[in-house]
Amino acid sequence: MYMNLGNSLNYTTSGRKRRKLPAKKATKPKFEKYVPPKTYIRETPDYPSVTTAPSADSCSKPTRTEYTGTLVKGIATMHKSNAVPIINDQEATDIANMRRG
Repeated sequence: MYMNLGNSLNYTTSGRKRRKLPAKKATKPKFEKYVPPKTYIRETPDYPSVTTAPSADSCSKPTRTEYTGTLVKGIATMHKSNAVPIINDQEATDIANMRRG
């Protein structure tokens, strides 16, 4: 008795030879004439762009603002990345004492 131990597809696992089935006939695809779809144009009202200043370019870089006053003397770090403005020397010593305990 022959056992199908290999990868042969011509024999079953019991050793009997398989019968060959007739090949399926390929059917030709049916082609239809291409008809382009009708164009559809939605009527949308025209909204002009809104600009803040008609003379300024809307994509230009804004002017940089800097602090020019004398009230704030510096910036201290209270806890982790909490930035606190320093107005006078007393606040600076208080924050330094808070950090040290």
